[in-house]
Amino acid sequence: MQRKLIALTSAAAAVALMASACSSSKSGGTAPAGATSGTTAAPSSNALGTGGTGSTGSAITTDGKGKTVNVWLMQDAQKGWNDVVDQAVTRFKAETGADVKINWQTWTNYGQTVDAAVGSSSAPDVLELGNTQTAKYIGANQLTDLTADKAKFDNSGAWLDSLAASGASPDGAKQYAIPYYAGARVLIYRKDLFAAAGVTNPPATLDELKADLDKVKAANSAKPNFSALYLPGQNWYTAISFGANTFGVQGIIAKADGDKYTGTLTDPNFIKGIQTWNDLQKSYSVGGAGKDEKDQDALMAKGNIAAIVGAGWEAGSVADPQTGDPSLKDKLGEVAVPGLTADKPTPAFLGGSNLAVPAKAANAKLGEEWIRVFTDTASMKLLAAKAIPNNKTQIGDYIAADPANKATGDAAKGVTWFIPNSPNWAPADETQLKTAFGQIASGQDPAAVLKGLQESILKDLNS
Repeated sequence: MQRKLIALTSAAAAVALMASACSSSKSGGTAPAGATSGTTAAPSSNALGTGGTGSTGSAITTDGKGKTVNVWLMQDAQKGWNDVVDQAVTRFKAETGADVKINWQTWTNYGQTVDAAVGSSSAPDVLELGNTQTAKYIGANQLTDLTADKAKFDNSGAWLDSLAASGASPDGAKQYAIPYYAGARVLIYRKDLFAAAGVTNPPATLDELKADLDKVKAANSAKPNFSALYLPGQNWYTAISFGANTFGVQGIIAKADGDKYTGTLTDPNFIKGIQTWNDLQKSYSVGGAGKDEKDQDALMAKGNIAAIVGAGWEAGSVADPQTGDPSLKDKLGEVAVPGLTADKPTPAFLGGSNLAVPAKAANAKLGEEWIRVFTDTASMKLLAAKAIPNNKTQIGDYIAADPANKATGDAAKGVTWFIPNSPNWAPADETQLKTAFGQIASGQDPAAVLKGLQESILKDLNS
C-alpha cells in the first residue's frame, strides 16, 4: 500500500502516519521523481554534536575519508523530518569523514526502481523499503546480513515487534533490515456526534462500541446514508484486525511450517472474529461493501460518518482546509480500536519503513553505520516529534510530543500483526484479500469465501 504525506495541524500527528505505512509498489511506469537527481543534505542548525546524545551503540566503521555514501530515502522525510536527516548526516560526516548524498524517492513505481538498482553495480549504500516490500529482497539474497552487528543499533532489543519481524528472515534468526518508523490504525470518531447521542466517554470494549454506535445511529436516523461506523468492505487491514481478536496475531493469514506455509484463514477462531467485523459493517456502515478506505477521510468530512478506522494522520486529513472540513479540527478524537476487553484492544496492523544495505553496495559498512546513526536514540527522539519511532522505549517521546498521539503510540507499542513474512507475498495477494472481504461484506458466506482465499494465497506462498 502506498503512502501519502498530508500536512496536518499537529506536528506530531503529521506524518503519523503515511497511509499506514507499508509499500507494495507495483512495477511498470516511469521511475519516481528524484530517483536520479540526488542532493547532498545540508547541515542543520539544530544538529547534535559529534557522537550524539543518547547513542549507546559503538561505531560499525569510521573509515570513510574520500568516500560518498549514497542514501535513498522517501520524500516523506524530506517534507516531514528533514531536520532528523540533517543532524544524522552532520554527525556521520564528523565521525567517518565520508560525504553523504541523499537521493529523495517517491513511492510511485518504487518497486520497479529498486528492482533495477539493487542488483546492479550502482546499487545505493542505504535503501528505504516499505515493510511489506522487504521480504522480497531478503528472499532474493539482495540485502546485506546485518545480524552480527544488530546489538550495535540502539534499542534493538525494544524494536516494534511487527516492524522488526518484517526485516528479518522468516524464522527470525537473521536481521537484514533495520526498523525506521511506523504507523498504526486507530478509531477516529466525531466527539460532537457521540456527545449529542449521549456518549461522553469513548468506548473501551467491543460491547461498549456497539452500545455507543446504537445510540449514534438512532440519533442520526433522519440523515440519509449515515454511517455510525464506516467500514468499507475491501479494507482488509481492518477486517483481519478483528479476526485477530479471537485468533491472535501469530501466524495470522498463514503460518510457516518448516519451508512451507499452512493457512489460518479458515480457523474457526479467525472466522469468529471476522463475523464480528461483518456484523459491525452490516449494522452501522452504509454503501461500502465494494469499496476500500481510500476516500473515507473525504466522506467523513462531509458529515455523514461518525467514526472510521484509519491511520492517525487521517484525522488531519478529515479536517484539512483543502481536502476536508477545518471546522472539524477540534471535534475529532482518537482511541485504540476496542477489543474484547478494555486491556486488550483490537490488534493493529503495523505498517512502516525499514532501512537496508543492498548486497552489492559499494560502501556497505559505511551504509550500515549511517543507518546506525540515523536510527540511534538521539535521532529517534527527534523523529518522535513527527512520527512513531522504531522502538517501544521511545514511544513515550512520541506521546509527550502531542497527547493526541497516545492512541497510535499505544497501538504501535501493543500487540500488532503483519502479513506472512515471505518473499512470495505479492501485491496480487493483497488484491485477493480486498476482493474477498468485499464479497463477505456484500453478503457471501465468510467460511466459503475464506476457504477459496486461503487456497489461492497458499499457492503463492508455497510456489
